[in-house]
Amino acid sequence: MDHKLLDILVCPASRQPLALLSKAGLEALNRAVAGGGVTRVDDSVQTEPLQAALVTRDRKRVYRIDDGIPVLLVEEAIPTGQIDGFPAG
Repeated sequence: MDHKLLDILVCPASRQPLALLSKAGLEALNRAVAGGGVTRVDDSVQTEPLQAALVTRDRKRVYRIDDGIPVLLVEEAIPTGQIDGFPAG
């Protein structure tokens, strides 16, 4: 992802800056997805593993990146509180 673009992206709900999710965070998220039960803000189930994602500064929401394009829809964000072992920082 282009770092210039990353510098201006913010969470559409909280307006917090976004950062690329670390490898450890992505692994924890994908383990939870594989185990089932990971839901988005709109209560739909996240069934596919993520290849890349953005996370809010407070680490409470994750937005997936599909084919290099951030999906910054509030209803499709994944709350991190439901993910066991999600790294704090």
